[in-house]
Amino acid sequence: MESVTLSPVDGVVAEPARPMRPRIADDAAMLRAAADLTRALHVPNPRIYWTDFLGSVVLGYGALVAAIALASPALAICAGVVAMLALYRAESFIHEVTHMKHSSLPGFRLAWNALIGIPLLVPSFMYEGVHNLHHARTRYGTADDPEYLPLALMKPWTLPAFIIASLFAPIALIFRFAVLAPLSVVIPALRRAVVARYSGLAINPSFERRPPEGDARTLWHRLELVTSLWAVALVALVASGVIPLRAFLIFLGIVSAVAVVNQVRTLVAHLWENEGEPMTVTAQYLDSVNVPPPALLPVLWAPVGLRYHALHHLIPSVPYHALGEAHRRLKSMLGADSPYHRANYAGLPGLVGKITRSTLVRGR
Repeated sequence: MESVTLSPVDGVVAEPARPMRPRIADDAAMLRAAADLTRALHVPNPRIYWTDFLGSVVLGYGALVAAIALASPALAICAGVVAMLALYRAESFIHEVTHMKHSSLPGFRLAWNALIGIPLLVPSFMYEGVHNLHHARTRYGTADDPEYLPLALMKPWTLPAFIIASLFAPIALIFRFAVLAPLSVVIPALRRAVVARYSGLAINPSFERRPPEGDARTLWHRLELVTSLWAVALVALVASGVIPLRAFLIFLGIVSAVAVVNQVRTLVAHLWENEGEPMTVTAQYLDSVNVPPPALLPVLWAPVGLRYHALHHLIPSVPYHALGEAHRRLKSMLGADSPYHRANYAGLPGLVGKITRSTLVRGR
């Protein structure tokens, strides 16, 4: 039976305190193996990056055109699904852009922004400088982590709300770049709010971003200017009828679907069980998720190495195409009692069920 405490007002019973979770100590053997066995896997392969990215871009936009042009609803829907999956894969390279040393892949960030970031209204500055905080050892899982919420400990209704909110992401991004960005140039208070609250791909509603400095500031301003011009032009072209409303709505629907699939992936990327305390690296790993082979569908819903999300938290500088080999090495070298094996899961349905059960039992 849980104990209760009296509030300062006599006779009023306070809610029982949630018991503290035991701190998970770092597993030195796992951390050492992760460093030693992957030492030669940190070099990105430009051929893989460019072929994968450009192939996804060509397939995505080609299928988008087909979805708009095809008269058959069935064929148009099939083309739309292909466009969504291919553009989702291409957009997921923002994660690699954020982690890579740009000198190792000259021009890749520029190409990604030109072909995906700006057209889909998610320029790389929205993730660079934000996602990196998620990997800071003392920030992960705390109130200062822009990409963390204790979803498993929240009310059950928060899960569908979390997914449904992503449906409106494209509209929010159009408003951010077509309306707020231009207005913020002449309204300093609005500019401060835009920088702090509306310039990061974050899920933590309390996160406020600091203004950029140096080269990051220059890149931010250039990308924001071009993206804002594109957003204004897009709205104007649709309003004037140059872009048919039907074509725009199909584009909007496909981009919304990309956002939803990514939000579902985000939902199962972690167990979301931390309540704000700093965590050891091993604890962070165990709060994260790998969905390795033989599962096949993660290739679609967790592309570009995101199926190895827990492993990525151990070795964030290893490029996406080497994570499979890193996983095989660690799995074969570490004994059955290693915590490494406890972050590996079979697939999406089990993970969704796990977090849903947690909210039903533990949700506050």
